[in-house]
Amino acid sequence: MLLYSLVFIILIALVFDFLNGFHDAANSIATVVSTRVLTPLQAVIWAAFFNFVAAFGFGTAVAKTVGAGMIDVTQVTRTVILGGLLGAIAWNIITWYFGLPTSSSHALIGGYAGAAVTRSGWSVIIPSGWSKTLSFIVLSPLMGMALALILAFAAYALVRNKMPSRVDSRFRRLQLISAAVYSLGHGTNDAQKTMGIIAGVLFSAGYLSQFEVPFWVVLICHAAIAMGTLFGGWRIVKTMGQKIVKLRPIGGFCAETAGAVTILGAAYWGIPVSTTHTITGSIVGVGSLHGLPAVKWGVAGRIVWAWILTIPASAFMAAVSYLLVVQLVARAGF
Repeated sequence: MLLYSLVFIILIALVFDFLNGFHDAANSIATVVSTRVLTPLQAVIWAAFFNFVAAFGFGTAVAKTVGAGMIDVTQVTRTVILGGLLGAIAWNIITWYFGLPTSSSHALIGGYAGAAVTRSGWSVIIPSGWSKTLSFIVLSPLMGMALALILAFAAYALVRNKMPSRVDSRFRRLQLISAAVYSLGHGTNDAQKTMGIIAGVLFSAGYLSQFEVPFWVVLICHAAIAMGTLFGGWRIVKTMGQKIVKLRPIGGFCAETAGAVTILGAAYWGIPVSTTHTITGSIVGVGSLHGLPAVKWGVAGRIVWAWILTIPASAFMAAVSYLLVVQLVARAGF
């Protein structure tokens, strides 16, 4: 029975990973679609490929932070993990339906924490892991915004006397590279969060003597997020690529490059940042170069409110899910 429940929870984790790719497909492809460098189908195939390729060579620092650096893993049970995953999935589906580009990453850590606290109380929280994660809720979009603004300023200065058609043509080709690098960052940061959860399940069940991430877990998590990206979340693509700022290829290149640098840097340091927050900040940074009116602040404000609500909302949903799972397990006599 232990093995069956373990397999079931891993499958639910992979469903979340799939939905993460589906929900966050906009992060990887919104700019390259809105600038018409690639069609939507070409873009998701491009992004999904690099989401999967990220499995090779980017380590598991983020997975270790999520799996054992934020919640006391010795207090984690299978019901805690299942409740956390169900809460995160519920929030992802709700925000996808309304077309809000919220963070699947923060939904996952909020859900994980909500279920764990419901079972064991606040002592299960590891403050050091949360401090850097919560600080980067603010820092990652600001870093993306600042870097994108600098890149855009430099890029526009370089092409100031060039023909617009030649500039567009050149940056269309460059945007293929920036979209690929961004997708590598998206894959490595977001897939690692599910790796951490699965490794936590294996550790709590006694299948791992110490907390680590087996390579087969790395592969299946990257495959799941790549498949999710391949199916895409078009509601959010529209919000990210068209409703915040109108982008040209040069702006798309700067936004993607800034987002990629920020996300890959965070992955190197083991910080589970939101790819959604980062690319949104980067897009706003590019748009603000043309003046504050170029950014549709009403849409941006609605997104920020969704960001603020994500962790507490997913934690609440996970707490309810955990209590329901406990009741179902008790009635089933497991």
